[in-house]
Amino acid sequence: MAATITRVSRLICVPLLHRSINPAFRNSSRLLSLSVTSMDKFLINDSKYSWLKELGLSSHNHGVYFGKSWCGSGEVVTSMCPANNLPIAQVTQGNPADYEHAIAATKEAWNVWVEIPGPQRGEIVRQIGEALRHKKHLLGKLESLEMGKILPEGEGEVQEFIDIADYAVGLSRMFAGHVFPSERKGHALLEQWNPVGTVGIITAFNFPVAVYGWNACIAMVTGNTLLWKGAPSTPLTSIATTKIVQSVLEANSLPGAISSLVCGGADVGNLMATDERVNLLSFTGSTAIGKLVSLKVHERFGKCLLELGGNNALIVNDDADLEMVVRSALFACAGTAGQRCTTTRRLILHEKVHDEVVSKLVKAYGQLPIGDPLESGILYGPMHSQQGVDLYLKAVTDAVAQGGKIEYGGKQIKRTGNFVEPTIVTGLAHDAEVVQRETFAPIVYVLKTKSVDEAISWNNEVKQGLTSSLFTKDLGSIFKWIGPKGSDCGIVNVNIPTSGAEIGGAFGGEKHTGGGRESGSDAWKQYMRRSTCTINYSKELPLAQGIKFE
Repeated sequence: MAATITRVSRLICVPLLHRSINPAFRNSSRLLSLSVTSMDKFLINDSKYSWLKELGLSSHNHGVYFGKSWCGSGEVVTSMCPANNLPIAQVTQGNPADYEHAIAATKEAWNVWVEIPGPQRGEIVRQIGEALRHKKHLLGKLESLEMGKILPEGEGEVQEFIDIADYAVGLSRMFAGHVFPSERKGHALLEQWNPVGTVGIITAFNFPVAVYGWNACIAMVTGNTLLWKGAPSTPLTSIATTKIVQSVLEANSLPGAISSLVCGGADVGNLMATDERVNLLSFTGSTAIGKLVSLKVHERFGKCLLELGGNNALIVNDDADLEMVVRSALFACAGTAGQRCTTTRRLILHEKVHDEVVSKLVKAYGQLPIGDPLESGILYGPMHSQQGVDLYLKAVTDAVAQGGKIEYGGKQIKRTGNFVEPTIVTGLAHDAEVVQRETFAPIVYVLKTKSVDEAISWNNEVKQGLTSSLFTKDLGSIFKWIGPKGSDCGIVNVNIPTSGAEIGGAFGGEKHTGGGRESGSDAWKQYMRRSTCTINYSKELPLAQGIKFE
């Protein structure tokens, strides 16, 4: 088992946060030797979870799709439910040979897709959004079951895919270039945008639907085909999502390889990073693995879009509305059991309100409903994996060793599943090692500051720069916060949580967060290549800058 965990940690995805692959399911020959009784133990065969079959899933699923039929010749893995550690179903992943077939088909499909006018591509994406609307509840339930987030968050993530599909429909008529005045008579100077070609998408376990949707919708309307590798620990969500997209493509007599899927591990991820046929690689995951991906892509002078970690701070000034602060911090710190890249990990409180906010937040944590994420009323579910639990426990130990005081939580919950207590730590220095380190867990470090200026400097001193928020009523502080000497993050909020971004703005961060931008604003430009075109429609041949060469 130790060797298996080591292998999983090297996957091109979020490291150390994936459930171990059961050695009994290492290959398809072992799968065939399983007894019928073993198959019956899968949750999908329990009548309580029969709804999974409405998403096109079965006890055993193939994890490779590039048109026509589903296949897979790689390792057989078992998807586990983090709320009870029971097996949901199995998936045969892809191997390098499957990847080769998929990328070839995806490149071939581009020749068809790129000939379709942008607004018509937008119509296909609109239909994908409609298909998702019909499956929103079911797909949200699957995500809750397989990833571990509560059902409202699972459904909300599917809604995010729907929203970006709607956004992309409008974009399909609007991704325009420019026409510039030419200094030469009888010449036109313009800017033309064209699709990059094929976009590779590697997503993480914590947002297995929305992040794919951000990339897929914008990439498709701008004329690209897709090759997706979802997280190895959420393969059923990847398969179910792809089946929904597949149904729309087939209904319109379009090649399924416009939106291909290869479930897999490090071998598939490495191929995507090094393959020149992948014109843009969008990677969401940890900073450490993102750095490796970036190096591999840039070795071949490829393009990559990185959405990496965030050691996010929420700052509270002494004039803030504290009730709003506590409600916001509760969601930002404990939502998704601290497994969002936008989770608040540092709560920087003005010394005048520090004790009151901590007291109110401890009380709020004590009232947080914890349990099965599929149950109504639950607001806090499990960690996605045992590896995540281990990282949580190590961070708590390190925090105490470095001088921190546990105000709430700090322990693994004694019940079935990967449950830990949401945790509040006070008393640490702003530059303590554990505070500077991003831990993907429901732990918030509360820091006491004397001023907004000091808090801004602490906000900016960590390596990542994803999201940040300031709670204040002071206009001077607000405009400093969003200005050049304010937050250095890609997302700079005021009086709202660090998490919960809308799709209309560009999503992404600076520094070790990677610099990539997805979703709204002009993020579409990352999926296209720009050409400056000069057209001479005269009978003369003047050179720029008045140069004479005759």
